Amino acid sequence: MPEKLAKIISAIFHPVLLPTLGFLLMFTTGFYNSTLTTEARQFILLVVFFSTAALPMLAIAILALNAKFDFLMPDSRNRIIPLLFASVFYYVGFILLSRIHFIPMFKLIMIASVLVIVALLLISFKWNISIHMAAAGAVTATLFALSFRTGLDTVSAIVAVVIVSGLVGTARLTLNKNNLLQVAAGYFLGFIILYPVIYFL
Repeated sequence: MPEKLAKIISAIFHPVLLPTLGFLLMFTTGFYNSTLTTEARQFILLVVFFSTAALPMLAIAILALNAKFDFLMPDSRNRIIPLLFASVFYYVGFILLSRIHFIPMFKLIMIASVLVIVALLLISFKWNISIHMAAAGAVTATLFALSFRTGLDTVSAIVAVVIVSGLVGTARLTLNKNNLLQVAAGYFLGFIILYPVIYFL
């Protein structure tokens, strides 16, 4: 994969954007369309974007004002504070989505995502696991679990997510941001936490 293309893929499917893209795909695929109004879907997307993208990016921008903070976070330990902030912001999203009492699935997704972030935070003390792939694995697990749980035919969406995951993993390898084990471990971590929470709870 050309390095320029790898950078574009890494930017488009960045961990701060994948949750919003995942929820958007979930709605366009047909999940909960019969029980949610357009306004409710817009509210959910706004909450998800605010808590998983806008606030984390704002936190990183503030941290970048410190000359000692490397925006690219080449060392896994540089990611600890941003991940700590992200876990708090995701929990804020969980609280806001709890307002939709009749569909608990959305807050389950958010609280499971908090667990993924906490796991990434702990691992990052010692190892440079791929956060990009953890996010991709989480989105893949969400669609798989919802598909099996609801019986809705979402093969095309699942295939698209799997292909995107492969592209993201290849991009991270091309850019030498992670090795193959770190890429695979990140994807497995995101998948193994989200799937059982969504399917069984």
